[in-house]
Amino acid sequence: MDKEKIRGLLKEAEAKIGIAKGLNEVEKIKKEYLGRKDGQISLILRGLKDMKPEQKKEVGPMANSAKIEIEKMIKDKEEWFLLQGQEVAGFDITLPGSKTTTGHMHPIEIVRQELEVIFNSMGFDVIEGDNLVSDYYNFESLNIPPDHPARDMQDTFFIKGHKELVMRTHTSAMQVKIMEEREPPLRVVVPGRCFRNEATDASHEHTFHQLEGFIVDKNISISNLIYTQKMILKEIFKKDVKVRLRPGYFPFVEPGFELDCSCLICDGKGCPVCKGSGWVELIPCGMIHPKVLESAGYPKGKYTGFAFGLGLTRLAMMKFGIDDIRLFMDGDLRFLKQF
Repeated sequence: MDKEKIRGLLKEAEAKIGIAKGLNEVEKIKKEYLGRKDGQISLILRGLKDMKPEQKKEVGPMANSAKIEIEKMIKDKEEWFLLQGQEVAGFDITLPGSKTTTGHMHPIEIVRQELEVIFNSMGFDVIEGDNLVSDYYNFESLNIPPDHPARDMQDTFFIKGHKELVMRTHTSAMQVKIMEEREPPLRVVVPGRCFRNEATDASHEHTFHQLEGFIVDKNISISNLIYTQKMILKEIFKKDVKVRLRPGYFPFVEPGFELDCSCLICDGKGCPVCKGSGWVELIPCGMIHPKVLESAGYPKGKYTGFAFGLGLTRLAMMKFGIDDIRLFMDGDLRFLKQF
């Protein structure tokens, strides 16, 4: 029934987009089918978690394909209207323009886009995901049940009146959600903001940026993980970087590691950013825990994979020699204009 419904929605959307008479109508169609809260395709994708594994395999790819196709039709229609001079209703394109100051990218966005190019060249798909997620995806699906002490490691922002919703504490919250919609082999990175209610200092902020990455396939090993991390750092810093790998605990990987980078602010001598150690914790990583693959509905023992979390904010600090993480969020133009 869901497959027939998806086909019907796709045809319906195509017809409406075809006869749309302006950008406002196109925007309404976009919200009707792709809106995050109650878009018809979005509701089907959100409902995958309640479906049986065999049903997910059929409905998931089809719904995702319909979403991509509708997005393309909407984009093409918007571009057509823009070429006709309909960028804003009632806008007179013959009026003379006024002088404006051109902005530029934020340093974190510069690093993010560089990484996306690197990962695309390595065959990864880039998916952003949601800032507001369910407790299930942020914790339970990642092998962190309600009574697990690992929850105390992340000072979470909960939503008043909605106990099931949280501001995501890590981009790992998108792992199972993406796996539910796709079949291996998977190569995915998820860049975006994360939120934690913690004290700020030179290397900690309540809002920061991460890039989650994971690969799922047959016969994936730790050697694949280590090689990938070294290649990433070499490409982003444009040179070989000294790293170390040490054991680390994360409930959603087993075994887990911490990959540290020699502090590029002080050349490993010790400073406030590295807390005098000469090393900066940069990439938590490890082999994906079997329970996480089980939460995604994958057959037991069939696939393995690894996951890693790049700290985009800290990576930008290393790349540009910034010694205080709080500068990124202050909005001080004296700082931002340097980039």
